[in-house]
Amino acid sequence: MNKVLLILIGLIFSNLIIAQTTAIPDANFEQALINLGYDTGLPDGSVPTANINTVSSLTIVGTSFPNTFIYDLTGIEDFTALTYLDCHNQFLTNLNITQNINLTYLDCGGSPTRNNLNIINLTQNIALTTLKCYHNNLSNLDVSQNINLTYLDCYNNL
Repeated sequence: MNKVLLILIGLIFSNLIIAQTTAIPDANFEQALINLGYDTGLPDGSVPTANINTVSSLTIVGTSFPNTFIYDLTGIEDFTALTYLDCHNQFLTNLNITQNINLTYLDCGGSPTRNNLNIINLTQNIALTTLKCYHNNLSNLDVSQNINLTYLDCYNNL
């Protein structure tokens, strides 16, 4: 009986280790990932981490269609191979890219009514060469660690 129980526990834990997922709480973000082929089915709040941790380029630009705007990019931190991220014209108020250390290009700009980032921490993104963060609500932008930065577009912030 104890051996059977140990085997069952081992199988459960091995499935948990093999089938790691990344939480994606914004259904529109997950739908975008489904549309791009990184997830399947209907949005359920998570994607398999193995489907996203090798993605190097992600373009999820806001559209004019209602109910497709992304408000939260939680989960982007598991895109560990990401070098290019274009998420402009969404409705973001927070963007945590501190785990995306390979990022060289970031466009999180908005329009007067979109993306409303108050703060963005770029201290871990030393590979960053291009940063577009125009039309946000940034009162401070520290790029002192971004020694490779060659293009900066940050007009129309506070």
